[in-house]
Amino acid sequence: MSSDVTRASIEEYAAAIRLRYLAAGKREKARILEEFCQTTGYHRKAAIRLLRRPLRPPRARRRGRPPRYGPGVLPALQLAWEVSEQACGKRLKPFLPELVEALERHGELTLSGEVRAQLLALSASTIDRRLAPDRRVGLRRPYRPSPAAGTLKAQVPIRTFGEWQDVRPGSVQADLVLHCGESTQGFYLTTLTVVDVATGWTERQGVWGKGQQRVIGALHRVRLRLPLALREFHTDNGSEFLNDLLQPYCQREGIRTSRGRAYKKNDQAYVEQKNWTAVRRLVGYRRYSSKAARERLNAFYELDRLYRNFFQPIRKGIGKERIGGRVIKRYDQAATPYQRLVASGVLDAARCRQLEVLYRSLNPVKLRLWLAEAVDALVAERERPQRTRSA
Repeated sequence: MSSDVTRASIEEYAAAIRLRYLAAGKREKARILEEFCQTTGYHRKAAIRLLRRPLRPPRARRRGRPPRYGPGVLPALQLAWEVSEQACGKRLKPFLPELVEALERHGELTLSGEVRAQLLALSASTIDRRLAPDRRVGLRRPYRPSPAAGTLKAQVPIRTFGEWQDVRPGSVQADLVLHCGESTQGFYLTTLTVVDVATGWTERQGVWGKGQQRVIGALHRVRLRLPLALREFHTDNGSEFLNDLLQPYCQREGIRTSRGRAYKKNDQAYVEQKNWTAVRRLVGYRRYSSKAARERLNAFYELDRLYRNFFQPIRKGIGKERIGGRVIKRYDQAATPYQRLVASGVLDAARCRQLEVLYRSLNPVKLRLWLAEAVDALVAERERPQRTRSA
């Protein structure tokens, strides 16, 4: 087909000469075919099939199914998606009814009965499809190595990645994130990240450096904020954890300790994941070294712990199956750490009521705004690199 002749033009040309071609004799048909092929670039046999095609009434162009959801559904979905920190459809769908209720309770969203029903009827795949134009992909940042292992690792039992199935609430993984910028020289702040494996409940505490006594103090403050008792403490082989101060502290408090294998980050995969989603993606890789920066960092974590634990649904892997060269992974229904903690049954009635009152008082939209302000205040306290004058 000639590149400057459209399909619609060819159809119109064929319709114009079809009756003349069918009524013509052999020599006239040959002349019409030759002219048609030269004009359209068609092969002779294709031209014959096209000109012999019987006349058909023009058909209306199909435009697919009529839209099922009204114009008010997408703005409401976009707000819920932004509030949930751009969660994927499979995480957002199970939590959507509760999130919409919270937004309506605080006056951030007003929906008619019809729009609300349509919004809650969205499937996970439809949510992803409707939000595809709004998705943003962040840039990956460079990886920072962890400190070397301490001398007490031989005395701490190893727990590998395959030994965390059906773990009870209270068994946590912890790691230290460095806010050193591009160099580990000198003094800088760190973040102690603690995540409960069973529920996904996450706590973070800014630490003044990475001294052993400072890490113990940060762990103690995290224990005071945890809504459940700390029973097991799992870390990597860093000397900030495997030392003569932290291990006796855990023994006195009745906390079992374990560690992962060297160079096997999957042994503490839960906290490694949170190092990215709950620290690096929010705070970044800037260098912080002042007391004002530590105060700003902890103020940000205090707000984000409420938002993340009460309004961020997570999915947990429940199994995988290998079929030939494919591995099929299966996950449970998405739920927030707060929902998982209440469903676990480890909390007493008074603690459950306390958490419920706190949850109902939280406005996720206001939390997002306060978090944005807290990040801006933290970034203002970053350590700026010193510039040397050229000779």
